[in-house]
Amino acid sequence: MTDQPHSALIGLGSMGFGMATSLLRGQHRTHGYDISPTQVAAFAEAGGAPGDLADVAPDVDTVVVAVLNAAQTEAVLFGPEGVVPHMKAGAVVVSCATVAPDFARTMEARCAEHGVLYLDAPISGGSVKAAKGQLSIMASGTPQAFAAARPALDAMAETVFELGDSAGAGSAMKAVNQLLAGVHIAAMAEALTFGMTQGVAPDAFVEVISKCAGTSWMLENRAPHIVAGDYTPHSSVNIWPKDLGIVLDIAKSAQFSAPITAAAMQQYLAAAGMGLGGEDDAAVAKVYARNAGLTLPGEG
Repeated sequence: MTDQPHSALIGLGSMGFGMATSLLRGQHRTHGYDISPTQVAAFAEAGGAPGDLADVAPDVDTVVVAVLNAAQTEAVLFGPEGVVPHMKAGAVVVSCATVAPDFARTMEARCAEHGVLYLDAPISGGSVKAAKGQLSIMASGTPQAFAAARPALDAMAETVFELGDSAGAGSAMKAVNQLLAGVHIAAMAEALTFGMTQGVAPDAFVEVISKCAGTSWMLENRAPHIVAGDYTPHSSVNIWPKDLGIVLDIAKSAQFSAPITAAAMQQYLAAAGMGLGGEDDAAVAKVYARNAGLTLPGEG
C-alpha cells in the first residue's frame, strides 16, 4: 500500500470533469461517476480508476460531490445507492453544489451520524479554472473536515477560503457570490445590447468597457462569447433560475428585499422559455436582442 490519496468524484459535468482531472494531476487515485456513460468513459480514458462506487466507497478518503443541486446532493449521499453509509469513519465528503445554508447544515449532521466528515465547499471559477486546479472554494466545516479534505482541496483549488467551523457559512458566501455573478451577466447583456441601439458594436463594447470602470469579471469573461457568436455552454442559462432561486429563497426567509436579483432572474427565465436553457449563459443577451429587434454576431 502507498500513501497516495484515494478519492471519488461524483458529477463529471463541465466543472466536475475538470476537478476530477485536477485530482489525477495531484497524484490522487481517483474514481469518477456520472449519469452519463460518455463522461465516465472519457474520465477512465484520462486515467480514472475503475470500480463501482459501492465497492470503492469503503476505501476512499474523500468523496467530492459536484452535482447540480441540493436534491442531487442528497440523493448521491443518502439515496437508495447513497455513498455515505458505505464510507469509513473519518472519511470526508466535499460538497460543491450551490445549496441553501440550512441544507448544508443538515447534510453535515446526517454525515456525522455515520462518523463521516462534511465540508461545505461551494466553488467558483468556471470550467477552465476547474481543469487547471485553480478554483476558489468557499469552505466551512470542522477543523477535522478541513484536515481530511486538504489533499483534495490542494489539488483542485488555487484559493480556499476558510469561513467557519461548521457547515452553512460556505454556502451563505456562495449565495452572495451567485447574486452578483448572475446580476453581472444579465447587466452585461443589457449594456451590450443597449450599446448596439446606439451604434456601439459588440467588439468595441468589449474593447472599451473592459478597460473602464463599468467592467466586471463576468463582462470580460462572457461578453467575448457574444462577440464570437459562440454559445457553447461553459455555464448554462439553466444554472441561473436555480442559483438565483436559492438566493431569493434565502432572502425571503431573511425578510430581505432583493429586487435587482429578481429582475435578473426574469431575464434568465425568459431565455429558458426561448429554448436557450442549454446554451452558455451569455445567451441571455438574446432576450434583449429579440425584444429590441437586434441581430447579434453570428445570427442572420
